[in-house]
Amino acid sequence: MPTMKPQSPVAPPDPPTASGEPEERDRKAEHIALALDRRMQVAGSYFDAWELEHAALPEIDYADIDISTSFLGRALRAPLLISCMTGGTDEAMRINRNLARAAEEAGIALGVGSQRNAIEDPSLADSFRVRAEAPSVPILANLGAVQLNYGFGLDQCRAAVEMIDADALVFHLNPLQEAIQPEGQCDFSGLAAKIGHVVSRLDVPVIVKEIGCGLSAATARRLLEVGVEIFDTAGVGGTSWARIEAARSGEADIGELFADWGEPTPLSIRQLSAIPGATVIGSGGVRNGLDAAKAIAFGADLVGLAQRFLEAANESAEAVVARAARVVRELEIAMFCAGAADLTALRRAPLRRRSERI
Repeated sequence: MPTMKPQSPVAPPDPPTASGEPEERDRKAEHIALALDRRMQVAGSYFDAWELEHAALPEIDYADIDISTSFLGRALRAPLLISCMTGGTDEAMRINRNLARAAEEAGIALGVGSQRNAIEDPSLADSFRVRAEAPSVPILANLGAVQLNYGFGLDQCRAAVEMIDADALVFHLNPLQEAIQPEGQCDFSGLAAKIGHVVSRLDVPVIVKEIGCGLSAATARRLLEVGVEIFDTAGVGGTSWARIEAARSGEADIGELFADWGEPTPLSIRQLSAIPGATVIGSGGVRNGLDAAKAIAFGADLVGLAQRFLEAANESAEAVVARAARVVRELEIAMFCAGAADLTALRRAPLRRRSERI
């Protein structure tokens, strides 16, 4: 894997006062602003270390390439997920609705950001409610798993699902983010059993994802033991939440130290896809359709993108549709040149390290 180069640290938008974190700070708004800053991305790409073997004689008609699939019982026109990002502010409402309208038009899945604040303050729920804009595609609810140690339980999980008429609930794991975040909650003890309790009683599937540090095989196997079957890698290579939270806390040096901590996405996908019974969403540093093709070749069933869709959604729903169409076009070109007429064939396509060219 390549060595990822550090980028210049970013100063916090509002440094904490001597008395601690000010209550009036809008954490969600700060997250949006910082996530849109390209300096919050891990430099380079772990996917760039790999390439699909070129098929000069693909023996397929480009027009016959089929990238359709299904997820959570709903048909998708492409194996793509707009990964969980935001909610809880007026700006997030606009962004989520742009994302939802585009997801419906493109026929791809959609996740919302953490709904914790809307559970605690129902007046914020409308910023997450996007089913009206996306009636036919899978929508994923989202809560931090650590909240199960801070007063949340099955009732709150059901409320998150019902709030947005979701097809599944995502529990995100984010120990590094919580450790650096000014408002961080760091009691992750006993969470596997609590996640299992929710899995066994919730009426929709539970998905477990990281938020940028990746899932290891050991973590996935532990979660499989308690009933989780769908995993979102969210590996190293995309947005660095260490940088974001360090920028907010005024600890930029800590953010740089841990900017690329964790499991690189290709490694995480490969580990998880080898586990029998696991469905894998490959995300984390997927920047284009070629990266998506490589993620599927590594073993992903679905591919998630976040930051690039966030950039587009900040502009308009039409911009998101255009971004999705571009990713699809790039994915299809990669499949054609790898001789893969469908996603099953793409998962069998040979991958090699670029260093093997020499």
